[in-house]
Parts: sequence; structure tokens; C-alpha cells
Amino acid sequence: MVAREFRLRSPIDFERARSQGKSWASGLVVAVVMPNARESNRYGFAVGRRVGNAVARNRAKRLMRESVRNIHPKLRQGFDIVFIARNRVKPETTQREVDEAIESVLDRAGLVGDVPPLGTDPAGSGSFPDGR
Repeated sequence: MVAREFRLRSPIDFERARSQGKSWASGLVVAVVMPNARESNRYGFAVGRRVGNAVARNRAKRLMRESVRNIHPKLRQGFDIVFIARNRVKPETTQREVDEAIESVLDRAGLVGDVPPLGTDPAGSGSFPDGR
């Protein structure tokens, strides 16, 4: 479970991230990333009805939350990140597949690995790691 202080809960926060953030997609998930001027990341999870019934949607959210819980310590901080499950997430989708998909999109977004924390960037941009 992602701790309460690291969750996006307000519909306004979700909408702001979706409209102003940059997105990266894989076969299973889309990650929308927006700088938040905080010292930590906040995460939101969305699953549409195309994924399946309530049981399938809740399972997809649990899989994504667990992946984020595991990768959070390796991430650059200071972003709001909304994860959206694509309709390819099925009941037989494994935790490992979701882990790989989330790590892939976050890596392409420049948030995984040996990157300086937000605010210590030599350029002082305070935005996306790739300069966007």
C-alpha cells in the first residue's frame, strides 16, 4: 500500500496532472508525470471500465500500487505521477509484468536511477529530468 502522504486523492490533482503533465506509455500502463514542488512524489491510480468488472479493476490498482511501493525509493522525488491501466491488463497479468511496465515508463521519463534530487540539478530547472 502506498502511504497516505504519497497519494493523489483530489480529483483536482488528478485533472491537473492529466492536463499539464507529460505522458509515457507501455503496453500495460500509461504514466502521466508533472512536477509538484514538494519533497516527495505523490501517486494516483486510474483504471477504466474497459479493463473489466470491479474485481478486475481493483486487482489492476493493487498490482500498480505494489509496483510503485517497491520502486518508490529508487525514484527522483518532486513529482505527481498518475498511473493509468490500459485495457491489456487482464486477470492473468502477473505482478512481474506490471513491475516491468511501470519501471519502463518511469525510466523513459527519467525518474529512475542515479539522478540528483529535485532542486540540486546543476541547471536548476526544477522540472523534468530531460529538460522538458
